[in-house]
Amino acid sequence: MAQTVSETQPVAEVKEPETISGGHLVAKALKAEGIDVIFTLCGGHIIDIYDGCVDEGIAVVDVRHEQVAAHAADGYARVTGKPGCAVVTAGPGTTDAVTGVANAFRAESPMLLIGGQGALNQHKMGSLQDLPHVDMMTPITKFAATVPHTARAADMVSMAFRECYNGAPGPSFLEIPRDILDNSVPVDSATVPEAGRYRASTKSIGDPASIEALADLLVRAEKPVVLLGTQVWTARGSDAATAFVRTLDVPAFMNGAARGTLPPGDPHHFHLSRRYGFNSADLILIVGTPFDFRMGYGRRLPKSATVVQIDMDYRTVGKNRDIDLGLVGDPGAILSAVTQAASGRLHKTDRKAWFAELRAEEDAAYQKRLPRQLSDANPIHPLRLAHEINEFLTEDSIYIGDGGDIVTFSGGVVQPKSPGHWMDPGPLGTLGVGIPFVLAAKYARPDKEVVALFGDGAFSLTGWDFETLVRFNLPFVGVVGNNSSMNQIRYGQEAKYGHDRGRIGNTLGDVKYDEFARMLGGYGEEVRDPKDIGPAMQRARESGLPSLINVWVDPDAYAPGTMNQTMYK
Repeated sequence: MAQTVSETQPVAEVKEPETISGGHLVAKALKAEGIDVIFTLCGGHIIDIYDGCVDEGIAVVDVRHEQVAAHAADGYARVTGKPGCAVVTAGPGTTDAVTGVANAFRAESPMLLIGGQGALNQHKMGSLQDLPHVDMMTPITKFAATVPHTARAADMVSMAFRECYNGAPGPSFLEIPRDILDNSVPVDSATVPEAGRYRASTKSIGDPASIEALADLLVRAEKPVVLLGTQVWTARGSDAATAFVRTLDVPAFMNGAARGTLPPGDPHHFHLSRRYGFNSADLILIVGTPFDFRMGYGRRLPKSATVVQIDMDYRTVGKNRDIDLGLVGDPGAILSAVTQAASGRLHKTDRKAWFAELRAEEDAAYQKRLPRQLSDANPIHPLRLAHEINEFLTEDSIYIGDGGDIVTFSGGVVQPKSPGHWMDPGPLGTLGVGIPFVLAAKYARPDKEVVALFGDGAFSLTGWDFETLVRFNLPFVGVVGNNSSMNQIRYGQEAKYGHDRGRIGNTLGDVKYDEFARMLGGYGEEVRDPKDIGPAMQRARESGLPSLINVWVDPDAYAPGTMNQTMYK
């Protein structure tokens, strides 16, 4: 009998191709971007991402509300200079994160939110937690898309991060269906961009002719001022900004995250004389902040002054107010180029008189406020609380403000001593960022002390994640300025409708937040006497625990910034 081929030749083994799941591809792309932690609240749609993060050495920090996860990703980007990442489940998980993404959008903070979604083969069938996430996220992100195939998962994560840095930074959103994450594809068929090879530098100086034009204006100006805005810190341009103001001898004001660019006491640092400085200057340079409500939409700048605006976003330059010169690019790179362009031909005008004029105005404003700042009144004046916090801060203290009227008070008093040591929500004015920002800041920089001031209304929005800080052993010094009111709104109601209708919908209960902190495993104290504020904060510092000092403040004191808000005019 003849032998068959199968009997005479061995059958070659067919080697199965190596495969990888969608969740693991996502984790590889996160790792390539330099992400070392994701902030999340668990859900069945997204668990394969967790499994991939374990393999890639990416920490998973789980919180109690998705808004906290999104705010923490925003805060992490601000502190580290790297994009943050939050991962949430579909439907209510994603909608809960909308406020955090919107806040990052208005604050120009680079972060990626990854949201789950029902399986593609269940599209439009009414799957669990199915919603049109991309449609909802598109208006508040720089990029929003669905991942259509497992092999594209890593590629689209990298694409989303790249879009975060298109112009001024901002958030991106990716929706990843459950089957896309759970399915596996051959490794060879998946696109996995290599770290550092999928986007370009953003350090542009814009038009060189505009650099020369600004240098000319600065050399000729007799009374120049500069306002350094949040983008200076976002672009990590603090050193360039410092060199600019010192080399070209320009008085500097700072707002938002640029606070601390110059330390208090620096001869070029001005704070309380901004309105006078703007009204008296012949050249006003606005760097990295828009003409929005905080700037009176540009109307507060006199028409007699030459106005120059530098911004990372072309659309912002000249918006709401005409300007004499606009530059689009990286604020730090532009300021460095201008410094260099002016230095070689700078005949330093004697600006001693201008500095003395501004300093006299600064000192007068400080002396006028000082009695309230040092007040021993009971209930405690909010300015006294802000004063005690300012005295408490060190060069290593990151200050976080989360509130309405109480944080407005602090804005005129608290002065961080280093760049990047001030955090507030930004122009969206979101209450509830405090605990998430604390989580992000202390996790990213465990070497730094974190000090947070909360309004009692603001703390209530995300305060349960105080337990997350206890669970992850992230100590901080927290102070609640407690007036049992949403006082910024209360002022407007009294101004519009009279005292008798001033307590409608804005009055809270007398909550003892010190007991809340102790209940969750942290440190807590109650303060009713102003002289006890400093010692209580010091004990909180020494406790080594997440802490809340519950300070009862005068509910009938309103910040000037509250009383001057345009919405109440």
